[in-house]
Amino acid sequence: MAQNERLAQNRRPTKIFRNLSAKIAAIPMVLTALGIFVGCSIWTIVHSFTGSKLLPNTKWVGFDQYERLWATKRWLISIENLFVYGVCSLVFSLLIGFTLAALLDQKIRFESIFRSIFLYPFALSFIVTGLVWQWILNPDFGVQSIVRSIGFEGFTFDPLYNSDIVIFGILFAGLWQGTGFVMVLMLAGLRGIDEEVWKAARVDGIPIWKTYIFIVIPMMRPVFITTLVIIAAGIVKVYDLVVAQTSGGPGLASEVPAKYVFDYMFAAQNLGQGFAGSTMMLVSVLVVLIPWAYLEFGGKKNHG
Repeated sequence: MAQNERLAQNRRPTKIFRNLSAKIAAIPMVLTALGIFVGCSIWTIVHSFTGSKLLPNTKWVGFDQYERLWATKRWLISIENLFVYGVCSLVFSLLIGFTLAALLDQKIRFESIFRSIFLYPFALSFIVTGLVWQWILNPDFGVQSIVRSIGFEGFTFDPLYNSDIVIFGILFAGLWQGTGFVMVLMLAGLRGIDEEVWKAARVDGIPIWKTYIFIVIPMMRPVFITTLVIIAAGIVKVYDLVVAQTSGGPGLASEVPAKYVFDYMFAAQNLGQGFAGSTMMLVSVLVVLIPWAYLEFGGKKNHG
């Protein structure tokens, strides 16, 4: 018994100093994360309860900024747009990305070429993507103009100029850029599935669609969760696409929270209101990250 205790004591220092060089190398990153990200987030939250205008101040106003925020039509429209954009983006990104990954996983010819083509839009900046799709959806020389030039004079397709569907015009651009990245993540998950699983399914005569739905997708749960978190984080901070395509128009029809925050902090010179909006965005990110962290780490400990 005493010998076992001595052995356990001898192992503890070894665990602490294991991969010591890697831990030392990570210190600057940890300090940066704590000092800049955490520190600045706390600073922003604190000043969201003040009456800061052009410059930060310590005039405490309590929840006045938040009450004003949720009473502002522009903010409510931006939340509604983010919800519509977010739900559609999550569903279609996963659906299209997984479908493309499943097709490429069939060991088709020229797979690397197709993979590069689908992934290429992700290499572009959101501003470039927004400008490209602004041209494509422009009724004067985009899709509408091309279709009308071949004889369909009554054809109408101008989502960026229609306040009822403008958010879907932005969604087209977001899906075009992001689905390739989702496809790569899903393809990596599919390639991690043991070949024996596929062989067993074929031997048992299970249709391929049932194999995907009831066997493969449940096995790819960590990949799906990680992908959802990445997509959701990108949705919350969507800004560039909106500015490049519509600048929030027509009217306020395509406003999003990130644009609201930027405009109030720099154009309207109302830091307190901008801080309140950015704090609400932070809360929405935490709503996504906390369940993910629990599923990824807490769940494992509970089952371990």
